[in-house]
Amino acid sequence: MGGAIADSIQDAPLGQFINWISGGKLFAFPEHDPNFKIPWEQATVTEKEKEIEAAQNGSTATTPSALAGDHSESYVQRGDLEARAPLSTIPTSHSSARGDFGVVTTRTRTREQTTQYTRERFEVEQEEAIERKQSSIIAPQRTSDGVILIDWYTTDDPANPQNWNSWKKVWVSFIIFMYTFSVYSASAIYTSAEPQIMAKFGVGQAKASLGLSMYVLGYGVGPMFFSPLSEIPRVGRNIPYIISFGLFVILCVPAALANSYASLLVLRFLTGFMGSPCLATGAATMGDMYGLLKLPYALTAWVAAAFCAPAIGPLLSGFSVVVKGWRWALWEVLWGAAPIFLLMFFSMPETSASNILLRRAERLRKLTGNANLKSQGEIDQGQMSFAKVAAEAMLKPILIFIKDPAVFFTNVYTSLIYGIYYSFFEAFPLVYIGVYGFNIGELSIVYLCIVVGCVIGICIYVSYVYWYLEPDIKKNGLRAQEHRLVPALFATMLLPAGMFWFGWTSGGDIHWIVSIIGITLYAVGAFILFQCIFMYLPLTYPQYAASLFAANDLCRSALAAGSVIFAHPLYVNLGIGRGISVLGGLLVGGVAGIWALWYFGASLRARSKFAMG
Repeated sequence: MGGAIADSIQDAPLGQFINWISGGKLFAFPEHDPNFKIPWEQATVTEKEKEIEAAQNGSTATTPSALAGDHSESYVQRGDLEARAPLSTIPTSHSSARGDFGVVTTRTRTREQTTQYTRERFEVEQEEAIERKQSSIIAPQRTSDGVILIDWYTTDDPANPQNWNSWKKVWVSFIIFMYTFSVYSASAIYTSAEPQIMAKFGVGQAKASLGLSMYVLGYGVGPMFFSPLSEIPRVGRNIPYIISFGLFVILCVPAALANSYASLLVLRFLTGFMGSPCLATGAATMGDMYGLLKLPYALTAWVAAAFCAPAIGPLLSGFSVVVKGWRWALWEVLWGAAPIFLLMFFSMPETSASNILLRRAERLRKLTGNANLKSQGEIDQGQMSFAKVAAEAMLKPILIFIKDPAVFFTNVYTSLIYGIYYSFFEAFPLVYIGVYGFNIGELSIVYLCIVVGCVIGICIYVSYVYWYLEPDIKKNGLRAQEHRLVPALFATMLLPAGMFWFGWTSGGDIHWIVSIIGITLYAVGAFILFQCIFMYLPLTYPQYAASLFAANDLCRSALAAGSVIFAHPLYVNLGIGRGISVLGGLLVGGVAGIWALWYFGASLRARSKFAMG
């Protein structure tokens, strides 16, 4: 594992910075060596030598197809995915002519024509699994205007995140996991401090709850800006991560020192906003490294961090704020986030293939003086800007949300589930402090039932993927997208069941553990359902996956922010049992919706102009 971490430092923000200020002398890449030979040039020279030798011997030389200029198939870099495409399918002006470096003159597909979550990607990955073992040199492609597209040097190029060893992938996944955990736990860590904040600033329960609500709203709005930014090849994943998370850490200081409630609310919103890139591009980072077969496991770990962190937040501050005061909870956010930021700055490598190849192309141009060496990302970037990408990311999801019933339902349903989750931060004090007489520290332990439910959900979902879904995909290929909803058909029933269980067993004459079992059931169902829906959406709308996730997060966070405000009066005025029953009744409608989506999904996709397949 140590080698994987050391290897990560070179392409981490610190390594890139040192490399830049040293002129490529420190943390150098192979292209910084003046004696570096480009692999495909070497292959071409070797091929020509073999041809000359064969001609002298009166025989015909046979060269590997990966080295030949007239091979029937060649690799074309397309955005974040390298894909194998027959030359016959690519418009070309000189489909069999050799270029200056023995390459085929051809026009590649643009980034907009490629997608990350498609059947084609699965087929490509299956082919490339074989190609990596053969370690063949990849001949670059040439566009009709003479640009030579910089690709991976070989099929097992170590610079390609898909080819990283398992330890390096696990290390990057661990950093994203901790990053996500710190941002999400910072939301509910505030709840233990609410009673003291009410006394300090002279505000009521509703206003005190705004500190949690504004933070949640902030990390809901943020992805709408950061998600399109990370899709620009020049920017990549790391720049939004490092800049925004650095500001997150800095803003933790004035938030903990705030002397007015207005300033506290503003700073809570800004910290939530700056922490949001882990939500905007965390899944994209996982997709950069893992193929479709293994991606569900990586996403399960990432979602678990986001799902469990708010429940653990109150435990981190529940016992300490009683002794140290309300500011202690906000200082804990700083102490948790700062080491993770340093870890990211020192050892988080770039995972965006477009960004990695763009920087490789720049180094090769400097080495060779050939201005025609460019990456596909550079060509795409000439046709895109942040304003254009942001407009596409913001407007397109709104249109799909309005016009596509499947997206409308999934956004509303997941928002309801998430909103109810955050309403627990208002319901639990009423039940376990008001009814059972717990103190704030003991109350924080109750939230761990959500973590227990998450662990059970992980075991169920991972078992389903490992024992059934993965073997089924290997045998039958990617089935219809609705196949991913099968676990959700049963998990969705746990949600209203758990809610009614919790609501009507929260009485002084019933042991407190009984009601906690109901919340645990809710957490199991919610986790499994989120996993299924978040795999279903990108398979159905792959070309809009990133922006759809950002829009879904905005919807979920908006309702969660609102639920923090309306939950307290709802439960106080109607009582816990009736208040929970209102929300549980809405979840019953969600059960019917998931079954309808599974049954009618194919026909809905056939009518939608946005869906694929």
